[in-house]
Amino acid sequence: MIAFAEAQDYSTEVLVVDNASTDRTSDVVREIAAEHPTVSLLHQPIPGKGAAVRKGIFEGRGEYLFICDADLAMPIEEVSKFLPPALSDYDVAIASREAPGAARYNEPCHRHLMGRIFNLIVRLLAVPGIQDTQCGFKCFRRNAARDLFSVQTIDGWAFDVEILHAAQRRCYRLVETPINWYYGEGSRVSPIRDSVKMVLEVLRIRRNGHAGLYDRQQ
Repeated sequence: MIAFAEAQDYSTEVLVVDNASTDRTSDVVREIAAEHPTVSLLHQPIPGKGAAVRKGIFEGRGEYLFICDADLAMPIEEVSKFLPPALSDYDVAIASREAPGAARYNEPCHRHLMGRIFNLIVRLLAVPGIQDTQCGFKCFRRNAARDLFSVQTIDGWAFDVEILHAAQRRCYRLVETPINWYYGEGSRVSPIRDSVKMVLEVLRIRRNGHAGLYDRQQ
């Protein structure tokens, strides 16, 4: 990530958000940041992926704020697909493993099937028309990001669904961008437990939407 960021002709920053990790993540990031000023370590005391991403969004200073999973299942060089001149007419650009031109590598069939079933539920209940809400790579224009994450209520895995639901309610321009994506072993997501939690969170998002929680205030 550092090599990619420092090779660009525009200014960049790499924000690592640590919320209660139990390994040496913070120590390692501090060591790297001491040699590479483009890297910063942030702490979020609230647990959950959604909480960590929200912290990074509000600390990020760029015109474009790109979020990514730490495993870099999408090669970092693909970030260029989300920025001008490759892409510019959007508010939220979603990395998609389902859009024409996308490719998945090494993903077990059962994980793919589970993802498609969950996406069907998401499309029916919360985010119609989007084929891949859960890919962990997304780019936001800063003003749109700050607006959307200001109404976020989900700190867990389904925060993506909430943000995209809010984006549709607020009429932001959403696009899906095909990427190359590489499955890696070692995910800490529990297929059964976390899937049930995410479905319950999607139902909560739907209720919030019906209650007008994500609508723009007049």
